[in-house]
Amino acid sequence: MTEKYFTGRQIIEVLEAWAPKELAYNWDNVGLQLGTLDKPVKKVMITLDVLESVADEAAEAGVDLIIAHHPILFKSLKQLDTTTAKGRTIAKLMKHEISVYAAHTNLDITEGGVSDVLAALLDIEKTTVLVPSKQDQLIKLAVYVPEAYTDKVRKAIGNLGAGHIGNYSHCSFRVKGEGTFKPLDGTDPFIGSQGELSRVDEERLETILPESKLAGVIEAIKRAHPYEEPAYDLYPVKNQGKIVGAGRIGDLPENMTLRDLGERVKERYQIPALRVVGDLEEKVKRVAILGGSGEDFIKEAYHKGADVYITGDLSFHEAQDAWQMGLKLIDPGHHVEKFMKEAVQNYLQQKLGDSHTLQVITSSVHTEPFHFM
Repeated sequence: MTEKYFTGRQIIEVLEAWAPKELAYNWDNVGLQLGTLDKPVKKVMITLDVLESVADEAAEAGVDLIIAHHPILFKSLKQLDTTTAKGRTIAKLMKHEISVYAAHTNLDITEGGVSDVLAALLDIEKTTVLVPSKQDQLIKLAVYVPEAYTDKVRKAIGNLGAGHIGNYSHCSFRVKGEGTFKPLDGTDPFIGSQGELSRVDEERLETILPESKLAGVIEAIKRAHPYEEPAYDLYPVKNQGKIVGAGRIGDLPENMTLRDLGERVKERYQIPALRVVGDLEEKVKRVAILGGSGEDFIKEAYHKGADVYITGDLSFHEAQDAWQMGLKLIDPGHHVEKFMKEAVQNYLQQKLGDSHTLQVITSSVHTEPFHFM
C-alpha cells in the first residue's frame, strides 16, 4: 500500500485556519517565503527565526518545511550574495529543497497566538485586545451538497474555521431539498450526463464564519465537494464579529509588587535578566502585554488602565515617557516569542492527528543575539 503524505499546502491550510494571512498587518510579509508548498512533506520544523544555523539544523534533520515566526524575507532583496549570512542561508535552504513559510503578525493577532501564550504563562486573566486592528466581519455561508457528502463537506469547512460560535465548533444547519442542473458541453459531471437535466437529493448546509477565514473555507469546499462546480451562497450578516488586534490586556489573579511580577516574568519566560521601569515595591494588577517590539503602543496601554506594560525592544525616551506618565514597564526582550514554537507544534499535531508519515519538531538552535553579563 502506498503511504499518503501531507503536502505543504495541506499543512499550511490547517495553520491558516488558526492564523489567517488576512489578519497580518499590510506592512508585513507573511506566507510562503521560499520553495513550494506542493510537494509531500515528511518533516516540519517550527522556529522563531531562520538563521544560517537553523538552515544547517533543518538540513541535517531532513526537514522539508520550516514554519517561522519572523520572515526570512522581510525587506526587499536587490541581490542574492552568497558570501553574506542571509545569502548563504537562502542558498542552503534551496540546495536542500527546504521550503520556508512565515506566520508573523497574523500569529501575534490571532486568538491563542503569541500574545495569548505569553499572557497565559503569567496567569493573566480576562484578557481583551490591547490594540484593535479591525472587527472580523461575519459571513453566512450556504452550500448545496448531495446528501451522501454533507458530512464530509461540513467537517472540512469546520476544520478551517467555519461554524465557530463561542466555545462551540462545527456549528451548522442542514435542510433537505432537490437540486437540478444540466451539464453542458465540456463538462465532466459527477452525476448525470451532458445535455440531460439531472435531479438530485441534496442538502443546503448553512453555517457562519469570519471573513478572514473565507478563502480557506472556499478552497475546502472545492476539495471536499464531489461536483466540479459546487454551488454556494455568501451573505453579509449584522451579527457582530470579534475584535481582532495586537497585544492583550487583563488582570493578575491578585495584586503583586512590580518586583515580584518581574521575577515571575524571568522564571516563566526562562530569561536571566530583564529591564524594569517604575517603583519595584508598588503593587500592580492590570497588565498589558505584547510580544516582540511594542513600544509604539505605550499610550494604548496607559489609556486602557494598565498598571504595567510588558513588551520588548523599549528605547530610552519612550521608556522615560512611560515612567513620567506613571506607567510601569517590563522589557523581557524580543526573544520571548520563542514560546510560539511549542504552541504551533501542539496545534499542528492536534489538528493533523497522530500521523506516522509526518513529524513536527521544533528548532533547538539558540537565536537570541544578546548575552547577559
